[in-house]
Amino acid sequence: MGRSNEPPRLPDGSFAAWSRDRLAMARRGADECGDVWQLEPGVYVAAAAGPCEAVLRRAQDFPKAPSPLFPPLRRSSGAPTAEERARAHASRMRGLRAQAVAARVGEVACGTARFADQLPTGQDVEILPVVRHTLAEVGVGCLFSADAPALLPYAARLFLAREVLVRPSRWVWPRWVPTPARRFRTRQQIAFTEALRPVVRRRRSPGPLGDDMLGQMLRPSPRYGPLPEEAVLDTLPGITVATFETPTRAAGWILLQLARDPQAADRVATEAASLPVDPADTTSAHLGGLAYTQALVSEVLRLYPPSWLLTRRAARRTELAGYTIDAGSTVLVCPYTAHRDAREYAEPDRFRPERWLDGPASPAEPGAFLSFGTGPHGCEGSALAMTMLTLLTAQTARRLHLSEPPGPDPSHRVTTLEGLAPAGLRLRATSRG
Repeated sequence: MGRSNEPPRLPDGSFAAWSRDRLAMARRGADECGDVWQLEPGVYVAAAAGPCEAVLRRAQDFPKAPSPLFPPLRRSSGAPTAEERARAHASRMRGLRAQAVAARVGEVACGTARFADQLPTGQDVEILPVVRHTLAEVGVGCLFSADAPALLPYAARLFLAREVLVRPSRWVWPRWVPTPARRFRTRQQIAFTEALRPVVRRRRSPGPLGDDMLGQMLRPSPRYGPLPEEAVLDTLPGITVATFETPTRAAGWILLQLARDPQAADRVATEAASLPVDPADTTSAHLGGLAYTQALVSEVLRLYPPSWLLTRRAARRTELAGYTIDAGSTVLVCPYTAHRDAREYAEPDRFRPERWLDGPASPAEPGAFLSFGTGPHGCEGSALAMTMLTLLTAQTARRLHLSEPPGPDPSHRVTTLEGLAPAGLRLRATSRG
């Protein structure tokens, strides 16, 4: 395995210092210690693209822990087996692949156009709640089609339960302790599941299963037959919330960039003029024509990856970038620093969408891009997220000028605990006429 040695440790590194300014310490660790560094004994940070990709791809060495946010509900019949959950994941992936998303571009365009049309003008608006509502309508619609309106209120309460659960607390309780936040989460999870159950049973009765993600999950496997009902239901709360929660953080950074860079916003608006007057007529070909808009979205995601830090735990003693990592160690994968590495991107801290376009001033191939992860646990909704974000950007710039509110107060605060977000972001919109 090679020589046994540990990654360098940041001299004043500790969880207390980390919690005060995570982004600054992540940058310092990468600058002063290198590609892999030690925060505390047994806690390591993969700061560069190579180690980040290695951890994410080596799922046997660095497995992803099951999400504690929406664990399987306790039932007398027992939770779905690991094999059933794997089959449910594979069927979800089929419903979210690029081809499936391409068939729903018109629906996504309609939702994002409504956001731009209904955004109040001439006043300061806290933008993330408005974006979240729009993307929830779009995302839940892609998952459940005509059944989405009835399920949307339950999805919103699942999101609220998630927010309550991840709020900072001075006490860290064992997962088995039924805290008020966990009881609230369980109630909302049960409510969502029981609202979805009759939908599943109705679709499984004689008739169409549907061409959405749920329909893909209900299609019987030639080898295994249909998924058990509980395997379908238990795996849906997490993906339902993720469909709009993570893209909302990304959309906040994108809209802030449009407000701060009018020239880039004008270029997006010019490109978006090619979209159909009726958003429902938008196709994947129109989406493909939004080259600069997609480049702008990719550049914002590079600079502000909404999932800026991913946690893995070493299943066994192994090596990473030449260092020995003991079994049970925590490895924090940091796309934020990997994306700001000069070895990956020229002028890494500069906002330059052109780096994603073909041309003499652009690199032949952009550097590592980890905003959607990679490997076995890469984001299964990446195609849907990129479609939503690209069309939201295009439809907004086409209709509106955005600006930050005047005055000395900042327009937002940066939060990093559960993702990188411009919390409390306030923007002002004016019509392009």
